[in-house]
Amino acid sequence: MGQGLGAADMDESRPPKSLDDLDARLREAKARRAGAKPASDSNERGRGLGFAVRIGVDIVAALVVGVGIGLLLDRWLGTTPWMLLLFFVLGSAAGLLNVYRVMAGYGYTAGYRQAAGRSPDRAGAPPEDKAPEAGDEGGRPPAAG
Repeated sequence: MGQGLGAADMDESRPPKSLDDLDARLREAKARRAGAKPASDSNERGRGLGFAVRIGVDIVAALVVGVGIGLLLDRWLGTTPWMLLLFFVLGSAAGLLNVYRVMAGYGYTAGYRQAAGRSPDRAGAPPEDKAPEAGDEGGRPPAAG
């Protein structure tokens, strides 16, 4: 039937030896975990929060600019509410385009070509490993002339 426990192993005043070992290993693991909190966890959380704030600011800023231009044009031209509605739609489209460019990793560079080695979390930042070469202006061909 398996290994039996002797009378000495059944002393109720003290837990079995295997539980003492387990308890010691658990305490050691908890101490290591508490002492060595990974910095990358909080860093990634901060990066994600920054990314979310950037997207929110992009949308709100585009809407504010669109509505502001619409209101000014309505007042100047006397076309209330048509310019406001038109520029609200254009501001919304601009905000969504900005979010798309950030998520796709295009950033705010001219054109829509994605730079080599660029990931969405580094959108808008120049590549670290490669400096622009002569005639290389952000992925565009050199100007003629």
